Amino acid sequence: MVCEKIDLYAYFGEERKGREGGFLTVYARERNPELPRKIRPAMLVVPGGAYYSVSAREGEPVALAFVGEGYQAFVLEYTTKTAHPVPLFEAAMAMRFIRTEAEKYSVDPTHVGAIGFSAGGHLIGLLATVWEQSELRGVRPDAVALAYPVVTTGEFTHEDSANFISGGKKELRARLSVEKLVTKDSVPAFLWHTFEDGLVPVENSLLLAEAYRRAGVPFELHIFEHGPHGLSVATFETADTPSGDLINEAVSAWTGALFKWLRARGFAVI
Repeated sequence: MVCEKIDLYAYFGEERKGREGGFLTVYARERNPELPRKIRPAMLVVPGGAYYSVSAREGEPVALAFVGEGYQAFVLEYTTKTAHPVPLFEAAMAMRFIRTEAEKYSVDPTHVGAIGFSAGGHLIGLLATVWEQSELRGVRPDAVALAYPVVTTGEFTHEDSANFISGGKKELRARLSVEKLVTKDSVPAFLWHTFEDGLVPVENSLLLAEAYRRAGVPFELHIFEHGPHGLSVATFETADTPSGDLINEAVSAWTGALFKWLRARGFAVI
């Protein structure tokens, strides 16, 4: 197993300008000399944290779940407590890195996806909808998954996330409502949420699903009845005790449903 941390600013020769994020942790199976031609799909994992922090519970455990399915996984530690477009710029660098180094990590460059949780879901939602902007060309994910994502910056938003990413600027905040950015060219998406989410209302996923439907972009939506915000993989792996709200057998089925959806889109070891 290759496990290394990449400074994306140094890799691309970009000025850091005091930004604390922009690091990518690689979780990749080493090339097997007995199976030298095998290549794998890749998944960029973007944790949440209200744009204030980066949740470890939504990073490595998720990456290892993908590694267990044969993927090469990459976890982004992005700069927090800063306004748009800094986190999006770092997510774009992460996507560029994965495709640039596809041969090194035995990655299929035509099947590189991204998954975001909560505020990380907002970040990947942006990447899935505004990738055609000139400064983001070449970083379009082939599929995205959004887990209990912050989508809207309007009525049903998560206020802390919306305020941090907009820097408190009303005009910028209005422009970062993902459901208003969806076009026919947006990236196909897998969405999941819980009805009981008390921090990021389920309306966020519903609004995005409606926008995808109107634009004719393929999506799959799962709404689970029970469970709080921040479930991650919803097993003991991401809970601090063997019981409690963060373990939910019904919700933990989202990983299997996502893997099946991705396989149908061609994400497979070849």
